[in-house]
Amino acid sequence: MPQIDQIAEIYASQFFWLVLVFGLLLIGSYVMLPKIQGTVDQRHARIGGDLAAAEAARAQADAADAAYQAELTRSRAEAQAAAAAAKHQAAIAAEARVKAADADISARVDQAEAQLRAQRDAAVAGIEAVAAEATQDIVAKVSGLSVDQASAERAVKAALAA
Repeated sequence: MPQIDQIAEIYASQFFWLVLVFGLLLIGSYVMLPKIQGTVDQRHARIGGDLAAAEAARAQADAADAAYQAELTRSRAEAQAAAAAAKHQAAIAAEARVKAADADISARVDQAEAQLRAQRDAAVAGIEAVAAEATQDIVAKVSGLSVDQASAERAVKAALAA
């Protein structure tokens, strides 16, 4: 076979090229490997720095949030205190208005009761006067006697009191 006969002739050239390629790869690795390693180290350093900066930013954001929450809590407490004070003042004002209205109503009730007593007394006096006149008329018609006004009024008052 002619392909097998050529192995001895091309064996040396293939071995030469094999040594040359591996030699170039070895030299290239010594030259390029530090550059690649430097790039990888820079990348790791940059990532570590970015992570540290992110952690610092997160810590700062947490501190700002804590300050915000504390201020919010303080503001809520102040608002609740102000609302309680306003509620208390409103209750005092309402109580004062209720007392004033109660006093006004009490005065009106007393005035109305006085008017009712006066009207009742006037009505009773009118009834007593009519009853005294009726008593005089009845006594005059029944017995034929004449009774004076004062005696008739005393008899009516005694009868109404009993």
